[in-house]
Amino acid sequence: MTLRSVDLRKEPVEAVLDRVERSLGVRLDHETVVRKRRSVGARTDRGTWVRIERRGLDRIGIQGGDGPASAEALRGIAKPVWLAEVAWRDEVDPVVWRADETELLPGSPVGSAVVTEPPQLSEEWWASLNASLDALASQHTNRIASPDTETLTQELVTETVHRAFPGVDSTVVDWRSAHADLNWANVTAPVFCLFDWEDWGMAPRGLDAASLWGASLVIPALADRVRRERRDELESRDGKLMTLFVAAKILGPYADPEDPRLDPARKTAERLLQELQVN
Repeated sequence: MTLRSVDLRKEPVEAVLDRVERSLGVRLDHETVVRKRRSVGARTDRGTWVRIERRGLDRIGIQGGDGPASAEALRGIAKPVWLAEVAWRDEVDPVVWRADETELLPGSPVGSAVVTEPPQLSEEWWASLNASLDALASQHTNRIASPDTETLTQELVTETVHRAFPGVDSTVVDWRSAHADLNWANVTAPVFCLFDWEDWGMAPRGLDAASLWGASLVIPALADRVRRERRDELESRDGKLMTLFVAAKILGPYADPEDPRLDPARKTAERLLQELQVN
């Protein structure tokens, strides 16, 4: 069966919300519902948060879609405590619905995935980001990261990079644990917290830093700050490769000609291609 494309910002989700309420024994506050392309979230009557995701069976991967629960084993990371889950297969489409209940976030998301206005972030915020990403990278897992719901393999890295930069050596050497969906919609401020752990797993070194850099390119000073804060990762060979990986997604065949990130992504990619050839 072919999986139809669904945008949960436009689809009716009342029946899904009702099922989640019955299964988890909560009441969702419908005035707090946040709808994204493939997920819906809301506050509950017991002071928690429930996130509901729709994912195709072909996108579940070897980890089985248990990201938030499995992330509970991670230590030293500022993230919400996971409390409960429910999952079921859709009766019509070849997809799995999953709802995870967690603690409430300590702040609001910094912005949309790609920010267009400079966020106000304290030095403590940046220190917590760095401590969390360093702690995450130091821990091993059998999970494989799945950014954009695609299992991150060497083949996927090569295919993505070569689509925009053919010929570059795309061999990954250093694989580390990563959140794999690090953008400004998945971190909070003024208190730093990293949430939405559905896609975490092993990934090339520098994926998270490169992803946050790519989400910051509309604001050059913010993109530069990300690069400074995560310099050790992004200046490694695999970090440079992951920056090309992110840039390739921005510059690829489906690039939006009006995307303000195009020019800075292209300039950074040109510099990195020269450095990788030298190295």
